[in-house]
Amino acid sequence: MKKLQSKIGVGILMLFMLLIGTTNKTYAHCEIPCGIYADSVRVVLLSEHITTIEKSMKKITELSAADQVDYNQLVRWVTNKEDHAKKIQEIATQYFMFQRVKVSDDPEVVKKNTKLLAVLHEICVYAMKTKQTTDLQYIKKLNDTVHNFSHLYFGKKGHHHHH
Repeated sequence: MKKLQSKIGVGILMLFMLLIGTTNKTYAHCEIPCGIYADSVRVVLLSEHITTIEKSMKKITELSAADQVDYNQLVRWVTNKEDHAKKIQEIATQYFMFQRVKVSDDPEVVKKNTKLLAVLHEICVYAMKTKQTTDLQYIKKLNDTVHNFSHLYFGKKGHHHHH
């Protein structure tokens, strides 16, 4: 009986540590691998993050031009822009680069992966640029690059939901 209680206690402790350990930061996906993937959802999330960054950029520009600058709101919009750019980078790297673009010896797969990795790198760089500026040209570049990634990644399957 003591062995069973000990095992249950260890299990509860491990579960508690797992729950506590995961509350600090949430990643784009798990890396177990769990086998549960929603690729088209991630593309939609990329688009939503881009839209949020665009809104943040416009609000930052608007707030900065005011006679009485509301620094609290300005900082909040800058932080929001940074957070969403980081989420784009996490989806591009943690989800797609690390888990979905599979290592292969097949020359055709390697060729496609090279293109995918280059486009994912572009997405990360443009997301970084949105952190550095309020220049809306990077919104267009991000949208175009996510669109290109979606078509390259999904091919003719038609499972992409990016506009």
